[in-house]
Amino acid sequence: MRAVVQRVDRAAVAVGGKNISSIQQGLIAFVGVEKGDSTKDADYLVDKIINLRIFEDPEGKMNLSLLDKNWELMVISQFTLLGDCRKGRRPSFYQAEEPINAKKLYDYFVVKSKEKIHKVGTGEFQAMMKIDLLNDGPVTLLLDSRTGF
Repeated sequence: MRAVVQRVDRAAVAVGGKNISSIQQGLIAFVGVEKGDSTKDADYLVDKIINLRIFEDPEGKMNLSLLDKNWELMVISQFTLLGDCRKGRRPSFYQAEEPINAKKLYDYFVVKSKEKIHKVGTGEFQAMMKIDLLNDGPVTLLLDSRTGF
């Protein structure tokens, strides 16, 4: 699994012009499921994301996690994170998991996140979404469960 994680002051998701989810301060995680990923990959990323020490402590050092701050998490499914742009001009998505399996793992990721974080917002799997967010920092990190990146 791959994730792009951003610190946000707020985030909201709309589908078809209707707001379906929103959070206040915390993190937004764009999550892509790769062929061969398992619950082990999801567990790794959930743990990594909620425990990343990327929020400032009283001395201004990035030393606190989402759990420490008791802030919120938005999880958005994004298969395009698996796009391979090495050849030509059009990305290839051959590494992205099939939708049925990807949705199961995405849903598992959300359930595991909700077990740890008091408020977890979500997008809608396979929907065309409009995401409104206000970056904080900005702080943006790339994570990959297979490489430990």
